[in-house]
Amino acid sequence: MPSASLPSSFRWNDFTHPVVAGLISVIVNYGGTFILVFQAAKVAGLSAELTASWVWSVSIGVGVTGIILSWMSREPIITAWSTPAAAFLVTALASVPYAQAVGAYLICGAAFVVLGLSGWFDRVIRLIPPGVAAGLLAGILLQFGIKAFGGMSLEPLLAGLLIVAYVVLKRFCARYAVVGILLLGLVFLLVQERIDLSGLSLTLAAPVFTMPAFSVNALLSVALPLFLITLTGQYMPGMLVLRNDGFQTSANPIVAMTGLGSLLMAPFGSHAFNIAAITAAICTGPQAHEDPSKRWIAGIAAGIFYTLIGVFGVTLAAVFMAFPATFITTLAGLALLGTIGASLASAMADPKTREASLITFLAAAANITLLGIGGAFWGLVIGLVAHAVLNGRLPHRASTAVISPAPAGKRVG
Repeated sequence: MPSASLPSSFRWNDFTHPVVAGLISVIVNYGGTFILVFQAAKVAGLSAELTASWVWSVSIGVGVTGIILSWMSREPIITAWSTPAAAFLVTALASVPYAQAVGAYLICGAAFVVLGLSGWFDRVIRLIPPGVAAGLLAGILLQFGIKAFGGMSLEPLLAGLLIVAYVVLKRFCARYAVVGILLLGLVFLLVQERIDLSGLSLTLAAPVFTMPAFSVNALLSVALPLFLITLTGQYMPGMLVLRNDGFQTSANPIVAMTGLGSLLMAPFGSHAFNIAAITAAICTGPQAHEDPSKRWIAGIAAGIFYTLIGVFGVTLAAVFMAFPATFITTLAGLALLGTIGASLASAMADPKTREASLITFLAAAANITLLGIGGAFWGLVIGLVAHAVLNGRLPHRASTAVISPAPAGKRVG
């Protein structure tokens, strides 16, 4: 992975938006999906110590790999745990001994290291037509945009306040729109006494080593599904997010590095982690910084926040999970509006491929689940079939990127 030189003109103001974008992505991740980890731990019958070790290992692993990748590439490489994999483990751990599950995590991590070093992931993802890729990303993100406004039915005052504030801030000081609604929402919740920090105590987490065990049952029922779910549900849409915002870093070192991190952290309870998809879009677009060359700071910031949470284990994760669901969904949806709009514009740009891109968008938005595999994979399959039928053939490797917007340095914010 080539390392770009540091930009020469950095001001303190350049750090504000990327750092806030990194913070929001972390809040959305813990507040929105981390409950699945606790559910899986409960199903597996893990003790409080083993659960805290899981939180420690996945948070530290995600944080460190994100910092390293963002620093080396000078691009906002946001890493995260595999959310669909965590959902899968809620049921899988009920029938597999924990030590064998840890062994399956090791096998899965090693498989991703091999995949990254082989170079095959980059070769495959470059075959995806730009319109199909943009339609897929827009479809994946659509549900988050809808949920931002769906909160009006549940908590009209909170959701309405955030939406109105976002529109007003976009009109008069667009750069501070996302920062503004984050701060305004936190103040609103504190005034309403809906965030209770009185019992908060920062307790250091202690990693607990589990000796892995291996079995054919765990290989087939945990390791293989975990690998496929993470590959199709996280790595592929995660790379689409990067490409959509003009970043061209090869997927191979990202897959290899996160696979290595998963491999090292598996004995302490961490399941697979990978490049982020939804939360990455918060950090890769213009809302993080109008200058793409400075958005990598968001990757560093997110990594630091993840690491801090990991050090203090369950304590800080529980704080984020205490935020009202409406606050999390509205904040995430509004922060992703720019990315959704840009993806739709890119998907519909070419009249020749517009219908295939539209089919991809709708299929991904439908979030089809078949054979235990999520909507991102099926949206991609349907889109590729539609593109092949409507346009005669899949394109050869003429393009070197999944999505081909304007170069990162010339992208209109």
